[in-house]
Amino acid sequence: MKNYTITVNGNVYDVTVEEGAGTGAAPVKAAAPKAPAAPAPARKASAGAGSVKIEAGAAGKVLRVEANVGQAVKKGDAVITLESMKMEIPMVAPQDGTVASIDVAAGDSVEAGRVLATLN
Repeated sequence: MKNYTITVNGNVYDVTVEEGAGTGAAPVKAAAPKAPAAPAPARKASAGAGSVKIEAGAAGKVLRVEANVGQAVKKGDAVITLESMKMEIPMVAPQDGTVASIDVAAGDSVEAGRVLATLN
């Protein structure tokens, strides 16, 4: 028997897999979920994160971070570019402002509605 700890959508599970004789799928015994894992700390966030949030419009992967903390942006400027369903989707500034925090990095997987960055 082998024991594994697996995290799925923030829920942590202890799983025990019984090694079989190779006749097919091995039986799996899953334990009840543990307490959710602590969320990852925000990256590159300044102490005074902004009040205007830029959220992911769809689940996907962060393809590029287009702006830097402290950079001035105009309404409609791309701040983060997501890749979702083989499409590049720019997450744009909803208003003029200064980037207060970038809360993701290129390569991160994100869910729809996750805060990607904030503006002042």
